[in-house]
Amino acid sequence: MTKMLDGKVVVISGVGPGLGTTLAHRCTGEGADLLPAQQVVDDIKRNGGEAIVNGNDVSDWAGAKALIDDAVNTFGRLDVLINNAGILRDRMMVNMTEAEWDAVIKVHLKGTFAPSHHAAQYWRQEAKTRGAPVSARLINTSSASGLFGNVGQSNYGAAKAGIAAFTIISATELRQYGITVNAIAPRAQTRMTEGLRERTEEEIKRRNPRWVAPIVVWLASEQSQDVTGRVFEAGDGILKVAEGWHAGPGIDPVEDPNELGPQVMELMRKARPNADIWGRDIVS
Repeated sequence: MTKMLDGKVVVISGVGPGLGTTLAHRCTGEGADLLPAQQVVDDIKRNGGEAIVNGNDVSDWAGAKALIDDAVNTFGRLDVLINNAGILRDRMMVNMTEAEWDAVIKVHLKGTFAPSHHAAQYWRQEAKTRGAPVSARLINTSSASGLFGNVGQSNYGAAKAGIAAFTIISATELRQYGITVNAIAPRAQTRMTEGLRERTEEEIKRRNPRWVAPIVVWLASEQSQDVTGRVFEAGDGILKVAEGWHAGPGIDPVEDPNELGPQVMELMRKARPNADIWGRDIVS
């Protein structure tokens, strides 16, 4: 699959043991964790590829710009940005500290926005200079925790849900410049998720990051030029496209607000026909 990206300049944040390393071996990459990233770069070079390490903090505004500038100045352009940096500070919401909340939101959410902003500015200017759209790819990393929720991860889930929304909105805004924006929600065993729960050997094999990498490579390639604004769940034997919230049975317009109560109660009964209803009158 690497031939799909021949000649492409790719920036990958969060290159370390796990998904970032796997992605970098499929592409040309950069990362903020210098030692693991340097090992990946050395491997890429031994295999005939080109790569450099950049140690900037992607959640720092100037650092994120330096990351993008480094790629452009070194390789002459930028084709793909893969935002993959992340940390965990899991704790039940009532026990979570402000620092634990802020750290996760900063690394995941701002760490996705800041590099994306500077990359998009570069691509927009390129499109204006050429007088035609570019062919650029922005790929973000969301999570099932952000799509469906997970106990003990209110900070992480909120950040990942934000990344999914950021992806969809950015895709709409950047389409005119020839930039596609998509996200993955990987199911993978990585350095970040290793100690979260016990898994069998077979489960760990199924969650190897190599099962996630192919969809990322495809999204980064020219073959995905018509795909944008989507979130893909990948890994652990599945590949799915996550769908956003859809309207269920609707509430008919009412002139009298007091008529709304019975309609809401009826909707709840349809949704959970065997459940007890908390009260009979919602609007008094």
